[in-house]
Amino acid sequence: MQLISDSPAETHQLGLSLGAQLLPGDLICLDGNLGAGKTWLAAAIGQGWGALQPLTSPTYTLIHEHRRQRDDSTLYHLDCYRLRDAREALQAGLEDALGDCGPALIEWPGRIAAALPRERLWLELEILSATRRRLQMSAVGERHEALLAALQPCAPGA
Repeated sequence: MQLISDSPAETHQLGLSLGAQLLPGDLICLDGNLGAGKTWLAAAIGQGWGALQPLTSPTYTLIHEHRRQRDDSTLYHLDCYRLRDAREALQAGLEDALGDCGPALIEWPGRIAAALPRERLWLELEILSATRRRLQMSAVGERHEALLAALQPCAPGA
């Protein structure tokens, strides 16, 4: 599925919608160039999920754990920009984050693709202008395909 977001507000709304639907074990991969809006989208997803604290870039710590009040579950937010390969991701604790019971958001997933589970929702953001983004979304696995289908009515212009 491909869509165009004409503003940060539209991208934020899509993230809120996606976050509200996340379940334990969901894996959301956010890919794109620097400045494409990966962390902006991740923050909206976290807000929609119910994170107690705003999601910020975990670039220097690799993994941030976020809790929500209603069930004390954990959302994992990983930024793999500084990693060279899947081996480094595994050494940094990727398996622990993906093997726990919470959903996970990964920025720069292409750097560690060999270490990722096959089933996932992949969102690639492309800069079209200062405020417009193209989002190319694909899903592997029944659960992630259902997430993608649920996003279609929430997509800008839908």
